[in-house]
Amino acid sequence: MRLTQRALCLELSVTLALDARAKAMRAAGRDVVSMAVGEPDFRAPEAAQAAAVERVRSGNVRYTAAGGAPELRSALAAHVSATRHVPYAPEEIAVCHSAKHALTAAHLALLEPGDEVLVLLPAWVSYFEIIKLTGATAVPVACLPDCRPDIEAMRAALTPRTRALLFNSPNNPSGVVWTRSEVEAVTDLALERDLALISDEIYRALVYDGVVNTSPVEVRADARARTVIVDGASKAFAMTGYRIGYVAGPRDLVDAVVRLNSQMTGAPNTISQAAYRAALEGPPAELDTMRATFQERRDVLANGLRALDFAVPEPKGAFYCFPDVSSVLDGRSSTAFCEELLEREALALVPGSAFGLPNHVRFSYATDLANIETALARFRRFLGR
Repeated sequence: MRLTQRALCLELSVTLALDARAKAMRAAGRDVVSMAVGEPDFRAPEAAQAAAVERVRSGNVRYTAAGGAPELRSALAAHVSATRHVPYAPEEIAVCHSAKHALTAAHLALLEPGDEVLVLLPAWVSYFEIIKLTGATAVPVACLPDCRPDIEAMRAALTPRTRALLFNSPNNPSGVVWTRSEVEAVTDLALERDLALISDEIYRALVYDGVVNTSPVEVRADARARTVIVDGASKAFAMTGYRIGYVAGPRDLVDAVVRLNSQMTGAPNTISQAAYRAALEGPPAELDTMRATFQERRDVLANGLRALDFAVPEPKGAFYCFPDVSSVLDGRSSTAFCEELLEREALALVPGSAFGLPNHVRFSYATDLANIETALARFRRFLGR
């Protein structure tokens, strides 16, 4: 059977592959500490769980509209309006099967073969493959040494084929949260060059130290017409397995996403939609608890890494630390470094090469303090070897 180049050219997700390998080692009897996957180790909010159970028991689990149930679109429009301080209507929201699905649909709606998308590094592993799937070209744009955005590098990367600019704040893998002035600068660039702004805001609610995340729609009134917001329930509400997210944007873009969904996937999961709507009605107390716990874990991990003399970009959001380990690679790639670390110390990290910065590694602190302390001890022992 002949397979298409479209299917053959895609890479498997590095983070999921590493997590699968760690689980296989654990099943074989190894005492593995995995800090590879970005999945909160909390339960979904009680309200979401109860709503899911109630929907199942009601028997009302038929298809909804391809763009999502009207009541969830309304709830999300109210949520986006309240959190981004810009009014959104239900018709400007498309519910999708996850934030990853929302990103894919938005890119398919925006890009043609031959288009270019500026992807601001460090960048989540799936961005490059999603763009490749559309036939467009991802153009990685280097960041500053502290993983903050480099506006001049973005400007230098522009070509007549540049169609969109994709960024993520709070950032995976660095935890860096863009300042309002940085968001203003990239928004001005998009307006100046007539670019679409794709803003991945999946970690928006997970910020620390009083930091406030800023969306492009908040800094320029005319940015709203070219900004695509992607968000979902996975991170802020620990609802990863529910697989539910959304696109918020101009009506024509949202309509295009709904048409794509109607043919490719159909309606989003009815049970997950009910659970997500219940979580949005809070906000649930569990979010504050999770945020405080993540902040405590971040402090332990970041301080532990700095005590080993590694430079760690300031993680003000999400749940990752992304130290520069170039001083200990000794000629190895970050991939080889992480593979050796996994085999010798049963500690799973993600190489920075997966995110476009090969001198770094990513630690996820979506695990308890005991695991974090164990991970630091194993890492220290590995370096001592």
